[in-house]
Amino acid sequence: MKKIIGFDLDDTLAITKSPISDRMADILGRLLENYEMCVITGGTFHQIKKQVIDRLDVRPELLQKFHAMPTCGTRYYRFDAADGEWKVQYANDLSDEQKTQITAVLEEVAREMGVWCDNPAGEIIEDRHSQITMSALGQQATPEDKYAWAEKYKDVRPVYRDKVAAKLPNLEVRIGGTTSTDITLPGIDKAYGIGKLLELNGWSKEEALFFGDKLQEGGNDFPVKQMGVDSIEVKGWEDTAYALEGINAVS
Repeated sequence: MKKIIGFDLDDTLAITKSPISDRMADILGRLLENYEMCVITGGTFHQIKKQVIDRLDVRPELLQKFHAMPTCGTRYYRFDAADGEWKVQYANDLSDEQKTQITAVLEEVAREMGVWCDNPAGEIIEDRHSQITMSALGQQATPEDKYAWAEKYKDVRPVYRDKVAAKLPNLEVRIGGTTSTDITLPGIDKAYGIGKLLELNGWSKEEALFFGDKLQEGGNDFPVKQMGVDSIEVKGWEDTAYALEGINAVS
């Protein structure tokens, strides 16, 4: 029997960097009545809160069943109903020296390959404490621009990742969301985050279900499937909504 349902965020629960729809907010609110819920993403806790948590109209005690795992599970947040605050359960942060090195390499390789954006929409390189993220067009680029860029450079992104990884052999370098490259401490991916979630809460892999849009080999959701968690691949938030409506109907 499933106890915990986990989700990627962008293109699984919502359009990239956008709040979940009214329909999805209602579905997730009802899901929390019967299941624990986790959102694990390469984004920050602020993004999870803005895109998902702030859109939920649920009682505080139900928010205690929501597990927020930003930056691929390098951080873990739970809601404390007594204090009305979200509290960090653990954080695997990068050192200042590592952050400086990562930032320099990301820009250096992007300029060498001709993919550095001179007119970005917001920050290109963002310090997320436990993760450094390079967003090719800037953090505030529109979804339409991001999807167009991702299609144009789909064959370039793995090359960029490999070149950056070669210069940072002691760190984990991954293709992230629509336009992003994520760097964390070694051995960190979504399987690490989900594994920690299960361990800390005493759940087995068999009690978990995961939804993601990049479950194919090489995708940033694939490690969760590879670790043996039952996983459902979707092509957008509408697919997820359809499946969850079925789960809610029989719960």
